[in-house]
Amino acid sequence: MQTLREFWSAPGGIREVLRLAVPLVISTMSWTVMMFIDRLFLVWHSDVATAAALTAGTAHWAVICLPLGVVGYVNTFVAQYHGAARPERIGLVVWQGMWLALVSWPCILAASLAADALFGGAGHEAAVVPLEIDYFTTLNYGGGAMVASAAISSFFTGRGRVVTVMVVDSLAAAANVVLDYCWIFGRWGFPAMGITGAAWATNLALGAKLLVYLLLWLRPRHTALYGTWAGCRFDRRLCLRVLRFGFPAGLQYAAEAIAFFLFVQLVATLGVQATAASLLGFNINSLAFMPVLGIGMAVSTLVGQSLGDNNPQRASRAAWAGFWLAVALMLPISAAYVLAPDAILYLHQRHASPSEFAALRGLVVVLLRFVAAYCLFDAMNIIFSSAIKGAGDTQFVLATTIGVSLLAVLLTWLGLRVWQHGLNWCWAVVTLWILLLGGIYLARFLQGKWQTMRVIEPALAET
Repeated sequence: MQTLREFWSAPGGIREVLRLAVPLVISTMSWTVMMFIDRLFLVWHSDVATAAALTAGTAHWAVICLPLGVVGYVNTFVAQYHGAARPERIGLVVWQGMWLALVSWPCILAASLAADALFGGAGHEAAVVPLEIDYFTTLNYGGGAMVASAAISSFFTGRGRVVTVMVVDSLAAAANVVLDYCWIFGRWGFPAMGITGAAWATNLALGAKLLVYLLLWLRPRHTALYGTWAGCRFDRRLCLRVLRFGFPAGLQYAAEAIAFFLFVQLVATLGVQATAASLLGFNINSLAFMPVLGIGMAVSTLVGQSLGDNNPQRASRAAWAGFWLAVALMLPISAAYVLAPDAILYLHQRHASPSEFAALRGLVVVLLRFVAAYCLFDAMNIIFSSAIKGAGDTQFVLATTIGVSLLAVLLTWLGLRVWQHGLNWCWAVVTLWILLLGGIYLARFLQGKWQTMRVIEPALAET
């Protein structure tokens, strides 16, 4: 009992992880609910729009995840500077993230030039391709705002001020849902733009979120303590340091996203039904995945703060506390996927075409069993990769992601093109993919090398 009490109340224990994780879970859940409803509306709109949203949305994520991963790694710098009691460095490092976000914006827009070749030559059904192109190119307009918001939100999450992030993200997600309804179906004076309207709704919500973050970040009390105005300059050495640790983190996201995009492209060759069913499977899975991602963000922040304060014991305790919280969350959800699939699918079915949904229902029920099988390994994957990235072990995470993702894409291609398997094979590969990642990151964490790593300047880490 004494050990349990310590695990609850000690620094880095469950209570401290919960203090950070609950607002971050609410924040990630707000965007999960937004994406869930966005896709729910598209299911009600048509199967073709649903299929296009999966492929084009995955392609957009593959484009933005590299700069998003680099800039998002500013969170680890902020956490370690905060733990080392060096607040004057925090405003400066956030500005380096902002400069990198501004540089990335035209690159994201330039990706739209490849849309015709990307989707037109992929072998998808003819009705899907124009919708894919419209959705992809429209989403790219808001990519820069998403990346810049990641830089500024790191100022709050890295210091443990997560309630601010929760409120801003939740309000932006709520606005997105309302705009989705208006722009997809043509309500309250908006034009009925279908899948393109869904993309514009997301862009407008992201722009509003960035504006609110800017106003909060530049408040006088932040300017005085953290130099949020004084740090408005390019610092070559610090920016290169952010790139040194953040670029592998961004490449990890990019490698994972590209592999997932290739996986989705292969699934799409099985037809609209298989693609739409996969979208529903991933959409439902996001209800479990995103809250655990919020716990992972809390773990990464606590690991960064603890190592900045030269306290690896607290960092290790935070990682284990986060893992058991994630397991407690995943277990009942996994059971619901298997035992009550129709209850989970109820909202998707409610306003969809009965004939279209009847064909999807049987496929999705099977896919949810795969989701239930890999949920616990996904928790292991998220928590322990977050822990070692919070220390700075980004190169190992990158190498692991590339190796396992290449294996997954190769097995999917062989299964579909050589061995003539179908959709179940693809999802079996996804299950193996996540199982391997979870096991490898757990082993790396137990090895303990991460405890000696720091991302901030050695002289600052030693003070």
